[in-house]
Amino acid sequence: MTLSRRAFALGTTAAIATALTNGTRAASAAAATAVELPFDNGARPLSAFPQKRSLIVLTSRPVQLETPFSVFDNGEFTPNDAFFVRWHLPEVPTRVDTTTFRIAVRGAVATPFSLSVDELRSAFDPVEINAVLECAGNSRGFVAPRVPGGQWGNGAMGNARWKGVRLRDVLARAGVAEGAVQVRFQGAERPTLAATPPFLKSLELNVARDPNTLIAYEMNGADLPLLNGFPVRLIVPGYFGTYWVKALNDIEVLSQPDQNFWMKSAYRWPDTPNHSVAPADSGYATVPITNLTVRSFITNVVSAAVLKPGRRTIRGIAFDGGTGIKNVALSQDGGVTWSDATLGPDLGPFSFRRWTATVDLRAGSSVVLASKATANDGSTQVDRWNPSGYARNAVETIAVSVAS
Repeated sequence: MTLSRRAFALGTTAAIATALTNGTRAASAAAATAVELPFDNGARPLSAFPQKRSLIVLTSRPVQLETPFSVFDNGEFTPNDAFFVRWHLPEVPTRVDTTTFRIAVRGAVATPFSLSVDELRSAFDPVEINAVLECAGNSRGFVAPRVPGGQWGNGAMGNARWKGVRLRDVLARAGVAEGAVQVRFQGAERPTLAATPPFLKSLELNVARDPNTLIAYEMNGADLPLLNGFPVRLIVPGYFGTYWVKALNDIEVLSQPDQNFWMKSAYRWPDTPNHSVAPADSGYATVPITNLTVRSFITNVVSAAVLKPGRRTIRGIAFDGGTGIKNVALSQDGGVTWSDATLGPDLGPFSFRRWTATVDLRAGSSVVLASKATANDGSTQVDRWNPSGYARNAVETIAVSVAS
């Protein structure tokens, strides 16, 4: 670890410690303004946490910060200082000394060992991948009927170029035992109360060994921000962010399926068609959430805007769980009729895909814009409901008027 990188980590964490220790008061006091997300109880403060520009504060303990949606119109990659933040437990790292930080590899392996960050960087081949990180509860605030949980808008997501090493190479060095079935991960966040289950997540062995699953130490060409998992985090392209364990310091190979709270009870949804149920339904089986659902968004027009008449370019983004985007269609009448948009460069199957479409806006008219993406596996956007509000991927509409 170079002195400059160590100084970078230690030089910023004192401010992070102050923000996290003071909790909501720090976030509220620092907020220069606020936003009103377009659903009930949508008022949110804006606050600049260390290494972050002003973001939408959902909670400050644990830290949950949402990216203002306008950021997504600026390009395919979400800047590190604008990238959303989602921790599960109150005690998050406020100081990381990378000269002592180590990642343990243990469990059902032939040779348990541990790695420093320097050793991780030097001992394995580096890999880079473009991938969307999305919270499973992204857009939960729009779910109707409403459900409990963090009431996110559409900004609990981001796309980055991640650099690190393949998890399978690290596992190969340890020598995975015959009969192993899963790999479990833990990071540096901790509960305040002993009765609170530690945050642990597990992947099936084939997913852990997938060449796209990484232990990342860089994000968009720079060190990870501390609030996004510095010094290393797990990257599971195509999977929801609950598996992307931050400040990763423990890798355990399991011979039996993981029964910890965060796998057995949390982050599960109905084992039904489209993982959807009616609000009154009960008694159905559940399964862990895994892959992202296909989504698309309009990024350069907001609801209730008054637009000039004439020809206008509509821009947006789309993504799915890893097969890539085949098509995006745009509607000007709330989904009655559709026309194909033009796709931008393909930056890989796990990345945001930009798209554009041209519309003719008639003076004095009202227009309801909507976009709908189709992935290469044929999946498209659906209107589903589940009691946790997970994986919303309904077609989003934006009502605007055109000036006379």
